[in-house]
Amino acid sequence: MNIRNKKNSFRFRTTLTIVFFSVFILLLLYMFQNIYLNYFYEVHKINQVESIASKIDSASDLNAYFNRISTESDVCIEYLYTSGKAILYNDNMKGCILNNPSANILNLMQDMYSSSKDTIFYNITNPRYSSKSFLYGKRVESGYIFINSQLESLDETNRILRDQLIYLLIIIIVLACIIASLVSHTITRPIFEITKKAKKMGNGDLTVEFEKSGISEIDELSETLNHAKNEMVKTDDYRRDLMANVGHDLKTPLTLIKSYAEMVRDITYKDGVKRNEHLNVIIKESDRLNELVNDIIQLSKLESNVESLNLERYDLVGEIKEIISKFEILELTENYNFVLQAPEKAFIRADKKKMGQAIYNLINNAINYTGDDMTVYINIAKNKNGYLVEIIDTGKGIDEETLQHVWNRYYKTDKKHKRNKIGTGLGLSIVREIFEAHDFKYGVKSSLGKGTNFYFIPKK
Repeated sequence: MNIRNKKNSFRFRTTLTIVFFSVFILLLLYMFQNIYLNYFYEVHKINQVESIASKIDSASDLNAYFNRISTESDVCIEYLYTSGKAILYNDNMKGCILNNPSANILNLMQDMYSSSKDTIFYNITNPRYSSKSFLYGKRVESGYIFINSQLESLDETNRILRDQLIYLLIIIIVLACIIASLVSHTITRPIFEITKKAKKMGNGDLTVEFEKSGISEIDELSETLNHAKNEMVKTDDYRRDLMANVGHDLKTPLTLIKSYAEMVRDITYKDGVKRNEHLNVIIKESDRLNELVNDIIQLSKLESNVESLNLERYDLVGEIKEIISKFEILELTENYNFVLQAPEKAFIRADKKKMGQAIYNLINNAINYTGDDMTVYINIAKNKNGYLVEIIDTGKGIDEETLQHVWNRYYKTDKKHKRNKIGTGLGLSIVREIFEAHDFKYGVKSSLGKGTNFYFIPKK
């Protein structure tokens, strides 16, 4: 794998993404620690002092409350009664400005006595330690309460954290590379396997099997490729059958044409009756060849969407009657019976020429497979979506397994080609392509021993 491909690989991009994300999180953490840590610490201490003050009025025993809370919260508290008596709590706290107040602190406390305010809050500098400190004052019924909270310097803490972040960054980058490698390997290994098997399948090996990996997206891809492979196997089978069947259909009339042409040339050219009989066989077989070639060309055009539909509104009943009339010779010579049950008119919107061919093929198929009564039923009935058209034979029927394959070209249950009495074996494939081009609903229903019903629903 060259350098460019490595840079585009899933493993490289996964590693890069995780490393960048880890570095981004550490930079974000660094920013909050060095820029906002002091601010958050200050806000926390202010909230702590205000929380202590807010519970003073509800405390039943102030002395017990101050003794407990001053130690827990690391603050010093002075309770100054109106009589002048003062009690100091946690006065041994480092930096407490209430146990030995300076003149400035006393002036601030004096402001509380002389003002009408119920609370005061001062952000001051402790003169002894040159550090920030809070002084909170609250007027109560029995006197005044002052709470002092010391703000410790976080500079040293920040330095330690910065040093830690450097080591942490190195550790996280190493871990990110390891994790990315493991994750990408877990994901890419089945992808590589799928790619390798897909290449084999592309080269014609249809025996490959795409296995599941436990990753739902990749499993879905495997199922799709297995389905594609199965469809390719079916298509390949159909192709082989088509070539065999078309070859058979081409070879038989060509053999007859050649044989009868040689017979006319060498034997019957002087016998007018025999000569005409043999020439008629040649003409008939030539017509069959022409019909087969036309059907192959027509099916190819339909499958490749070469021809566009010429939609028009016309009477379907009249069209079917005209198609039935083309089979009149069978009624006269072979006692076929065509039963049409339809309204007087049924107007639909479709390509008249192509629909005529589809209906012709369906009736032709019913003729080939109807029962001993030699009857074909054509029913047209109104439907909520238009009309329901049925072409029904009374033959031996089709089993359920075979039924789903009847639209395939030359499909036979025993895979042995048998020439139809009329047609080329491509008729139902052409019907399917025409109906799908029109977006018509269509299908087939059959029961063994009860005949087969081909139906479609054209739109008005």
